[in-house]
Amino acid sequence: MIKLFFKKLLAKNRDMILEEGEHIRGFMRLLMKHRNTGIVWTKEETRDLKSYVKRLFLRVPVLIIIVLPFGLVLLPILAEILDRRKKSRNQSAHSS
Repeated sequence: MIKLFFKKLLAKNRDMILEEGEHIRGFMRLLMKHRNTGIVWTKEETRDLKSYVKRLFLRVPVLIIIVLPFGLVLLPILAEILDRRKKSRNQSAHSS
């Protein structure tokens, strides 16, 4: 239920987050790493993502939920919402 709430909240602001996120060099590539490859973020990458989200938060206040303690568990949901593809790469590979 909480996951659904956050998904809806982030989905409402998807376009604004995408627009602002594209101005931060490396953010989208790093955010989509886990979704595209299945490789988990390292501690350094997680720290970088948190830094990027803090910068984004100044323009997109809804991202406060990720900056709060334990908010980083929502990063996969953010990646899912911002993913422009219809299917994840894992699903695409299995259907071929």
